[in-house]
Amino acid sequence: MSDQTRFILNESDLPKFWYNINADSPVAPTPVLHPGTLEPVTPDFLSVLFPMDLILQEISTERYIEIPEEVREIYKLYRPTPLLRARRLEKALGTPAHIYYKNEGVSPAGSHKPNTAIPQAFFNKKAGTKALTTETGAGQWGSALSLACNFFGLDLEVYMVKVSYNQKPYRRIFIESFGAQVFASPTDRTNYGRSVLAQAPNSPGSLGIAISEAVEVAATSNGAKKYSLGSVLNHVLMHQSVIGEEALKQMDMADEYPDVVIGCAGGGSNFAGIAYPFLRENLKNGKRTRLLAVEPTATPSLTKGEYTFDYGDTAKMAPVVKMHTLGHDFVPPGIHAGGLRYHGMAPSISALYDAGYLEAVAVKQKATFEAALQFARTEGIIPAPESAHAIRAAIDEALDARAKGEKRVILFNLSGHGNFDMSAYESYLGGKLEDFEYPAEAVKEAMTRLPKVELPV
Repeated sequence: MSDQTRFILNESDLPKFWYNINADSPVAPTPVLHPGTLEPVTPDFLSVLFPMDLILQEISTERYIEIPEEVREIYKLYRPTPLLRARRLEKALGTPAHIYYKNEGVSPAGSHKPNTAIPQAFFNKKAGTKALTTETGAGQWGSALSLACNFFGLDLEVYMVKVSYNQKPYRRIFIESFGAQVFASPTDRTNYGRSVLAQAPNSPGSLGIAISEAVEVAATSNGAKKYSLGSVLNHVLMHQSVIGEEALKQMDMADEYPDVVIGCAGGGSNFAGIAYPFLRENLKNGKRTRLLAVEPTATPSLTKGEYTFDYGDTAKMAPVVKMHTLGHDFVPPGIHAGGLRYHGMAPSISALYDAGYLEAVAVKQKATFEAALQFARTEGIIPAPESAHAIRAAIDEALDARAKGEKRVILFNLSGHGNFDMSAYESYLGGKLEDFEYPAEAVKEAMTRLPKVELPV
């Protein structure tokens, strides 16, 4: 066992339940507010966007929610995913640390995103929904949802952030291959898109803008279309818990337990997916694993953003939630980690980070790609730029362990492969990528446009 590299579960080990952090969180959930009235939302408002099953999951405080058999059957196309020990990387680093990674890049869409796309499509189909709308940054979420909608016979419109639409044409083709339509956001298809283009004809777009367009299309469809979100919301993070539940079993197979669990963080879904089951062990069973979210210095919502109520999108149509935010009108620089360019962070992650149960670090773009290539050249997998943020932090942890002469067990989530991200690697290898640190003054200025929320204490 001591020289084992791959830790593989059987299909029978596939989780039967999602884990819901709401059951165990020491931090009370904050209310979700109507973007117009700034009063707590009603199920009626949410039902314009989501089917009732997902709304009930969003607000549930049950610890475990059963995964429908129809969803588990599709999960079996790629789950359980492998856990690997990065022995060649450890050797290259000369570290006494043991580095493990959960490889979510083996899914048909190449990332962790199908873990929630499949159940979201299933529950929409069950509710009689005919079509979905969504946004996508780098294209991983759009790829996953197009795959899932294809399986359940749903139409799909994807509003893809324009800078990524142009940088990553193969993601667009992947989405179209499964029958979905893809539009470069901002578009002239929506009132909000047209208003953005009128002010900034060359706008690179942002996730906030793309969300606004997708929400507008769903909300004005008279019930014909629902909206689907790939991160941030509680039900999305809950669906991703299959990652951490499997990893707990696999670490047991390795006869080790992580000192630190690491995931990249944009909206928070893959980080929560691997971290929350380990957080449960911290809270319920006395474990002391550090849980580290890694974000770009260009989009530092946790490390520089304010913890406050803000709109979920740029046009102020999506619900208002309390989260770490850079401001809803934030338009990020065109870094290549398109999936990490959201202005906010999942409310549950924000609350737990604010209360000290989670850690966060921001890393620079060039150092991130340096880590990505070091991983690729030792472990043989070219990672997605998003996942490379977790790799950067894992390598830094391993180097810190070497400097201190201590054994440290490190687990990170390899949330996706980078096979469709060659333009990003081309830019890095050609010396064209730049580091960008989002200025604190810009965050402070954006805070002047927050919603004026007045809730009873």
